[in-house]
Amino acid sequence: MSEVWFYSLSSVIIVSLISLIGVVVLAIKQSILNQIVFVLVSLAVGALFGDALIHLLPEAYETFDGPLTVSYLVMAGFLFFFLVEKYLHWHHHHDEESGVHIHPVGYINLISDGIHNFIDGVLIGVSYLVSIPLGVATTIAVVLHEIPQEIGDFGVLISAGFTRKKALWLNFATGLAAVLGTVLALISGTRLETLTSYAIPLTAGGFLYIAAVDLLPPLHKETRPLRSLLQLIAILAGVAVMAWLKIYEN
Repeated sequence: MSEVWFYSLSSVIIVSLISLIGVVVLAIKQSILNQIVFVLVSLAVGALFGDALIHLLPEAYETFDGPLTVSYLVMAGFLFFFLVEKYLHWHHHHDEESGVHIHPVGYINLISDGIHNFIDGVLIGVSYLVSIPLGVATTIAVVLHEIPQEIGDFGVLISAGFTRKKALWLNFATGLAAVLGTVLALISGTRLETLTSYAIPLTAGGFLYIAAVDLLPPLHKETRPLRSLLQLIAILAGVAVMAWLKIYEN
């Protein structure tokens, strides 16, 4: 059992450290970053849509007998993040007087990313409980899956108004949710799988909400043909990476 704990914790720490991939962006000058952040946000849109529709929903449909249950949970997740953002917009309105100008989408993204990382941690822990080879395979899949998404998430936080350093450390903090998920999975065994099965479609609803409601509308403000084309390419790239990972996982 100690071997399972060692491999599980080592794997999830590696996964959590991926959230620091934004450190690469710290080396980019602010003026250049301002010019390319729209590409990172576009990449995030594609990654979120791809993750929700190619990874999370198919997995949810395999878990539940009735597809309607998944649909209800996705809508519940969508509406939950709508209500959370309503609350954050109310606070954002009052915080403007104090000079704080962080768009609520930044906080919404942190919440959804934290839930997603927690689920990844649970999956890693449960996989190692089954067998070490399965745990290693799951970890590799999660790592490949996280890299493009974390790059996009970092761009969303920058776009929302966080400083680069704060965005980096907040992204890392949400990454630590994976460690919590793994530890709870190892302690409770497969009993946590039921919670995870419900959390997956809820997270899918959250991802769809962020991509469709918060990230896509600002991209429409860009009307220059070349930059609009770059947006489309980045969105398609995010979806393509998620589709490729799905093929790899199978």
